[in-house]
Amino acid sequence: MGPGLDDVFIDDITVPATDGYPLGATLFLPRAAKRHAVLINSATAVPRRRYRGFASYLATRGCAVLTYDYRGTGDSRPKAIAGSDQPASLVGFRASMADWAARDATAAVAWMRERYQALPFAYVGHSFGGQALGLLPNNSEIDRALFIAAQAGYWRLMATPERYRVYALLKFVGVPLTRALGYMPGKAGLGMDLPKDAFLQWVGWVASPRYLFDDPTLAAVRNFPNYTGALRALCMSDDPWATRPAVDLLCSGFTSIRPEIVMVEPADAGARKIGHFGFFRNEHRNTLWRGAAEWIQAGE
Repeated sequence: MGPGLDDVFIDDITVPATDGYPLGATLFLPRAAKRHAVLINSATAVPRRRYRGFASYLATRGCAVLTYDYRGTGDSRPKAIAGSDQPASLVGFRASMADWAARDATAAVAWMRERYQALPFAYVGHSFGGQALGLLPNNSEIDRALFIAAQAGYWRLMATPERYRVYALLKFVGVPLTRALGYMPGKAGLGMDLPKDAFLQWVGWVASPRYLFDDPTLAAVRNFPNYTGALRALCMSDDPWATRPAVDLLCSGFTSIRPEIVMVEPADAGARKIGHFGFFRNEHRNTLWRGAAEWIQAGE
């Protein structure tokens, strides 16, 4: 099984975004020598704790790893009262998905690069986390990027019948609720409350044939060609959201490189299914996780 979690130091910290907003984060450090730095960037409506097992595993292999929550989500959501555990209402809270990239992910990249200047630096992006790489003004600081089920999420590129469920949830349930309540309630089907601006921007991208590339207000798409590091995108064959055409579309934005797209069958990991979220289950420690770590650490 290799080293255990006793070989990992885990610390919950706060990382300031580019505008000073406090982001809840967790730093995973090997107790032995640090050989690589890794930043894990979350999917939409997924708290950073979902990545705790994978981050700990990477740390046992000598990686300094940071996970964090985008503003308005998880531990980066304001508290109702200072010092309490109760979250404040998201009504009136301003945060778009573009902000998550420009202010939060950008700051996380800078934070890791500043602290681990001498180490090879890898970026792991799950779903939106992969999309965000192309939007970052400092993505040239990253040596290697590993995408996990990261895609341009146009609804018609999703598998049938999931595409129709997603479209109906977002357009006919989510949009009216969000406009009425002032935020998107997670109980409506996403699992986590989302700020109004983030949800509505996401819906606009999902409805557009080229996803975020079609957004005329998103000037940050010009940063896609600035990324010149290695890029491997894992595409799960049973993922109804990040299908091969959707992964291809996202990767096409990185015009300065030739991304490597790897199809993963559940049988490759001895599993019945993987889907959009299954990669991060602990059962894949000796299969998918090991392969991912070996690729990340190939950039010595």
